[in-house]
Amino acid sequence: MVFHKIKLHVQACAAAFQFLTRIPIPMSVPFERHVLTRSVIYFPLAGLVIGLVVGMSAWLLGFVLPPWPASAIVLAIWTGLSGGLHMDGWMDTADGVLSHRSRERMLEIMKDSRVGAMGVLSAVFLLLIKVSLLVELIEGQNLGNQISLLTVIIMAACWSRAWMTVAITGWSPARKNEGVGVLFNGIKRRWSAISLSLAAIISFTTLIINDINYINSLFIITAAFLITMICGYGLASWLNRKLGGLTGDTYGAMNEAIELAILLGTVIWTYTS
Repeated sequence: MVFHKIKLHVQACAAAFQFLTRIPIPMSVPFERHVLTRSVIYFPLAGLVIGLVVGMSAWLLGFVLPPWPASAIVLAIWTGLSGGLHMDGWMDTADGVLSHRSRERMLEIMKDSRVGAMGVLSAVFLLLIKVSLLVELIEGQNLGNQISLLTVIIMAACWSRAWMTVAITGWSPARKNEGVGVLFNGIKRRWSAISLSLAAIISFTTLIINDINYINSLFIITAAFLITMICGYGLASWLNRKLGGLTGDTYGAMNEAIELAILLGTVIWTYTS
């Protein structure tokens, strides 16, 4: 029994990486509901690895390239590590909900593999804002000797993926019996709580390693949590009203939005402190 549970969680962890990243995991995992529902626990771990790769790339490129080309390459790496999964969700969601059609028609548009004008425009604006924020962060590098660039990117990648688990448990699916999101039906609320706790533990650890004291670390984690909850809850509620539930595309869209919100919050903080 114990061995079976350990095996199940190992598979779930591998599934989280295989689903959310393009990092090769040399392991065969059954993409079945009993594995995928548990995989949400490990979403922040996938975010940690993505954040480490992206953050280290940003740190290194910041020393050999000017901020703009360095930021563009960093953003390409960031997007590529997830295989464009969340960006695809962002564009499909924009195409659907900004079409101002009926609920059924919006869901049909989101299923269409073709990208419309609103999807392209939303992607352009998202990437422009993200790259401009990365420029500011790379120029600062140590962000006024308060928090490292690597830590900021790790936190953005972890909290955004932790939120997806909250969204899956907190709102019903818009498509009852189809789509990738249906595979995650049946997630227990305690698993999303564990996922959020894991994001907090990862954040706290990286902050302490960054030589941030305990009080400031708790303040920063609280701020990241509040940004995640406010941005995530606002978007999820709005999308739920529009679509009658959430879809796999909307989870990806919220991931992108929360990453952006944490980067934006960091830049605002460094400019006002």
